[in-house]
Amino acid sequence: MLWRQKHRWDSEIAPDEIFLDASNAPAFDRARLEGKIEKPLTPRAFGAFAAALVALFSVLLVRTGNLQITNGAAFAAASAHNSLEATTLFAPRGVILDARGAVLAENAEGEGGGIARVYPFSSVSRVVGYVSYPKKDARGIYYDTKMSGVAGLEAEHDAWLSGENGQLLTETDVFGTVRSEGTIIPAKPGGALRVSIDIGLQEPLARAIAETALDKAFIAGAGVILDVHSGAVRALVSYPSYDSNVLSKGGPAEIIARYNSDPGHPFLDHALQGVYAPGSIVKPLVAVGALTDGLITPATVITDTGFISIPDPYRPGKEFVYKGWKALGPVDVKKAIAWSSDIFFYTIGGGFGNQKGLGIDRLAYWYAQFGLGSPTGIDLAGEARGLIPTPAWKEGTFNERWYLGDTYFTAIGQYSMQVTPLQMARAIAAVANGGRLYTPALVPRETPSFAAVPASPSAFQTVREGMRQAVTSALAATLNVPYVSVAAKTGTAQTGARNQYDNSWVVGFFPYEDPQYAFAVVLERGPEGSGSQAVNVMRLFLDALHAKNSSYVGGTATTTAHSLSL
Repeated sequence: MLWRQKHRWDSEIAPDEIFLDASNAPAFDRARLEGKIEKPLTPRAFGAFAAALVALFSVLLVRTGNLQITNGAAFAAASAHNSLEATTLFAPRGVILDARGAVLAENAEGEGGGIARVYPFSSVSRVVGYVSYPKKDARGIYYDTKMSGVAGLEAEHDAWLSGENGQLLTETDVFGTVRSEGTIIPAKPGGALRVSIDIGLQEPLARAIAETALDKAFIAGAGVILDVHSGAVRALVSYPSYDSNVLSKGGPAEIIARYNSDPGHPFLDHALQGVYAPGSIVKPLVAVGALTDGLITPATVITDTGFISIPDPYRPGKEFVYKGWKALGPVDVKKAIAWSSDIFFYTIGGGFGNQKGLGIDRLAYWYAQFGLGSPTGIDLAGEARGLIPTPAWKEGTFNERWYLGDTYFTAIGQYSMQVTPLQMARAIAAVANGGRLYTPALVPRETPSFAAVPASPSAFQTVREGMRQAVTSALAATLNVPYVSVAAKTGTAQTGARNQYDNSWVVGFFPYEDPQYAFAVVLERGPEGSGSQAVNVMRLFLDALHAKNSSYVGGTATTTAHSLSL
């Protein structure tokens, strides 16, 4: 018996193969290689693949050895002297334009190839403000890469104007040769800002205020022009002012030192931060309140004898005497406004004889309705509130009771009343337009916002007529020019420890027949007897517009010398 049997083919054919031929073979998907016979790789193919892997790894080992061992020190030294530097690409700051396209702030190349902010008109510096430049350390490396708005519109709209800085990546070798360079973050320019200021009004108003203040020894002043139908600010002047170019650069030091020592306080925006006793310019507002409340009619006549006297309730036989500036005789409300009768407004403010007065509560109410004692809401920071004195305020401030005389003085804008020029321009704009108290705006709004002054239309009309009389035949006759009809109210408020200084005011609107613009001008702390000078500022201003044939005063010129097309 054999211990191993040879393999023997079974000659018997399986039953399922008997009929297997091409005609009855199962269907195959040839696209998927079904029905194909798999053939294994040969040993030679495996050998060739292994040889290829060995060769590849050999090349990698040789290359690594060359970099790490043979030339490693040389390559390391060269690499140590190459540098990769990220450079800030400063975003161009957005320009600021006036209402007609004149450039108020733009960019230029500064010292050392840096960027500089340029302000062409110093008259608008307090409005536009200034910037702080990016800062370098002692090695010339920027540690602060942002140009930031510090004051005015530059600060208020800094995010819009700034844009976004970019970054440039640069590689240089030991010899300073640029090996590679590429912008990895592009700079995004800031947006342009268009404001309602018209430099064609701003410049002549600023000149008129400066010239009059210097000539008549006032230490400061301010002027405002508002659009009565939108609250858009057309001019906003503060005198004295600073030069935005100087403050942005931080010098010259002697100029900044002069700013700091100037008694007129150039860093104070006198138009919206300066607070002043208004004097007689509030009389149109008091008249609107008294007419609306029914205390008087346009036909009411009060005799101005130059003073009124009130018995002293605490000292029998003694009297308090309140003087006016002049005995004007019988006056109605229009003449009282035109000639600024103190006696008329003492009477309708606090009451006298048979004439009932508003009283301090209604006086405070009407002042508040015209926006006095509250910020106007202008789109600039730091606005002052002003003050309307009341019994509660006096009690809390001085621990004293309120007297009738306090009401009298409050009715003529004295005692402790404080207003800003912007507040007064806004209030007079409401008189001009029939009771819409607009929120002043430097950046135009799609829909201007306003509050309604709840006064009668006839009261507004009567007061407007009285203000026109002031120009045609009374205290504001300096403004009775032939080229535009003006309505106005003058005012003087004494200041100083001995009332030795005058603040001079004028407010009004033009043209009278179809009011478009309201104005307020104040000159601060001039010598005694100079209280009529503010009206001369407005005359200089209007004459300057007329000389340029300006459309604001009935001319045909609609663009400024510095305007451009956008």
